[in-house]
Amino acid sequence: MITKKRVLVVVSMAFMAMMLYQWGHLDGREGKSSGLIGESIAAESSSKASPVKARARDFYAPNSEDLEPDEMRLFACGTGMPTARPKQAASYWLLELGNGDKFIFDVGTGSAERIAAMQIPYNYLDKVFLSHLHTDHFGDLDALFIGGALAGRQKPLRVWGPRGDTPERGTKYALEHLFKALTWDIDGRAGITDPRGYQPFEVTEFDYKGVNQIIYQENGVTIRTIPAIHSLDGPVSFIVDWNGLKFVFGGDTYPNKWYAKYAKDADLAIHECFVTVPDMITKFQFTPQSALAVGTQIHTAPEAFGKMMSLVKPRMAVAYHFFKDFDTTGPINDRIRTTYDGPLSLAEDYMAWNISKDDIRVRMAIYDEDVWPPPATEKPQLPDASLRIPYSEFIVGGKYDMKDVIQPTYDEINKKYGLKEKQD
Repeated sequence: MITKKRVLVVVSMAFMAMMLYQWGHLDGREGKSSGLIGESIAAESSSKASPVKARARDFYAPNSEDLEPDEMRLFACGTGMPTARPKQAASYWLLELGNGDKFIFDVGTGSAERIAAMQIPYNYLDKVFLSHLHTDHFGDLDALFIGGALAGRQKPLRVWGPRGDTPERGTKYALEHLFKALTWDIDGRAGITDPRGYQPFEVTEFDYKGVNQIIYQENGVTIRTIPAIHSLDGPVSFIVDWNGLKFVFGGDTYPNKWYAKYAKDADLAIHECFVTVPDMITKFQFTPQSALAVGTQIHTAPEAFGKMMSLVKPRMAVAYHFFKDFDTTGPINDRIRTTYDGPLSLAEDYMAWNISKDDIRVRMAIYDEDVWPPPATEKPQLPDASLRIPYSEFIVGGKYDMKDVIQPTYDEINKKYGLKEKQD
């Protein structure tokens, strides 16, 4: 009996030690465990929970909080790798400002559903800034373009992106051809839905070699770019200045002198932090040679991320571009902490940051999987039915007669809305 009790005590102590270790190593929001535990205990002991009144939330619920006039809010809609997975889409960041402006940085593969979960009218999501042209950074642009137009974006999609070292490697070339690739999709909607959102991309292309160059300046917001080092000539990083706050999005880049200089003292600085080389070998099945090249030269190793943040000294450093799992997060955090001891968020999808001059609040968003598009901000425009492209006689000849079962729906809608619509 005594032996069993001793075993139970040992197991219990081991379990508690493991939980404390995991808390300290896997927390991606502040990188510290003792503070969180202390805050939790203090909160429980300082006031008695009411059985009828709502308690303060420790998560963000979309469409539930006002944004203060002097505040930024950042959402991570994609933080992962080129191979998207249910837990993590590829790079996508939404920055909201207290003046009403919203800016999208990258639209990586699998990320379109994440922005839908934020319940923001698509008419407000019309400004996209691409760091470079890898699919994990613009692979869902077509989904945002078509889906957004269908769901209420009643204006062209504006896109800013770098030139390449050749015209064929630039943003304008890529988007002109993406629009052409969507010809069948767009033509099939002509004369059926509001046409305004399906206009060609409005592309602003800029010199990727520009250092601290202004590419956007409207409504008190200034966005600058600096060169990034990744894969080929062409990638850039973005710096947003507004209302005395500074936000930096690095995109994909090897640590460089431009980021070290112009991201310095940012309120929030995002920089890639790639999977560790050992995990590249064991989990991605890379050869050691490829893992070293990709994990430390094409991308930024965790230790190098930490060194860069020690130079930049942001109020909040944000690491992304890795699969955040129970057995990968600890090693990444540990390697970062060999070179950086400041505030740190290890990003994951649906993480949210509220940024003001006095505070940076980090939370996870809780979302509705059954979300529908929010209401349009303007009244839809009736389509010009004459623009509809008809079926060929061959296809029309294959239609089965369903008019008798569909007509009651026409009768119902015509009566309710005072219309005189007829079946084809």
